[in-house]
Amino acid sequence: MGRLRIGVIGAGLVAQIEHIPNLLRLSDRFAIGGVSDPSAVVRTAVGARFGLPTFPTAEALLARPLDAVLIAAPDPLHHELVLAAFAAGLHVLCEKPLCYGPAEIDDLIAARDLAGKVLQVGTMKRFDPSYAAALAMLPGTKATLRAVSVEVVDPDAWPFIGHHAHVTADDVPAALIEATRAKRQAQVEAAVGSGLDATTLRGFTGALSSGLVHDVNAVHGLLDGLGVPDGEITGASLFAGGDGCQGTVRLLDGQALWTMMHLAVPGLPDYRERIALMFDDAMLELVFPSPWLNHQPTRLILERADGHVLHATETRSGYEEAFIEELKGFWSAVVEAAPVRNTAEHARRDAALLTGLARWHAGARLR
Repeated sequence: MGRLRIGVIGAGLVAQIEHIPNLLRLSDRFAIGGVSDPSAVVRTAVGARFGLPTFPTAEALLARPLDAVLIAAPDPLHHELVLAAFAAGLHVLCEKPLCYGPAEIDDLIAARDLAGKVLQVGTMKRFDPSYAAALAMLPGTKATLRAVSVEVVDPDAWPFIGHHAHVTADDVPAALIEATRAKRQAQVEAAVGSGLDATTLRGFTGALSSGLVHDVNAVHGLLDGLGVPDGEITGASLFAGGDGCQGTVRLLDGQALWTMMHLAVPGLPDYRERIALMFDDAMLELVFPSPWLNHQPTRLILERADGHVLHATETRSGYEEAFIEELKGFWSAVVEAAPVRNTAEHARRDAALLTGLARWHAGARLR
């Protein structure tokens, strides 16, 4: 097996702007066997633009001769679609979040192992060349870590995709929309608890599980590089009607603190995302561009002191695009048996923290 026959399930914005074009660019590694989406308008546009066969259901696509699928369908459908793909004997690259709760991810880990297939999760920041460089140049140790800070201000995709050809539609059957909404409600209640108010539901499925999940995954990788174990949640809040989330995690028995915040700013066409690690005598900072701006390098800044003199060094490791590099990583995992960089076990760890933050908020609201 050299060139993977891959199907794409879900033809929303991330599929139209990132996944399908990127798979076509990697034509030496992938051949797209088809795209499924419930919207006839989207299927017609995608088929015409990319010259690909389209299907109204995932089941119809899975019946095609394929080696793998890329799942970019709505989040509440990930669990059932991954299981269906394994049942069809396919490898899977699934967009984040893999699932809302750790128990659902346990199902997928068991199914993956039984099927003997690759399951990779689309938290692509670990494929960013600046992130890889940060791991290689961590300026301190577990003993000198003082704090981790994450701050994201996100207007969503609209300021960055106007120059891309894409289509949205409102012709998805109402019954399918309602069924997906009901699945989301049931999955969130199983993961976080019942009786959630609208802010908690919106904040958990959006700001936490769709937004902050990227940074949680990235920080977990950095902490692993330092040998820092998981910490204890000491606070969390979902605010701005669920458009914002905030959390704090106590690390190393209080030696260090991890603070994180993600806020949607729908009317401000600016994107800011920063991960910083503070040590006794150094700070390492990653400043990410909007993920919709391809081949824009992430800034990697290291600050150190020489007495009263501050030295700041910025490292640029390349212009490789994380969305493309994750596809190369998936291909390598399937064809060359390379290690999977973003595993279901990583996603389970991320989900455990995110559900814990949501439960903390829900509990604080009732106290």
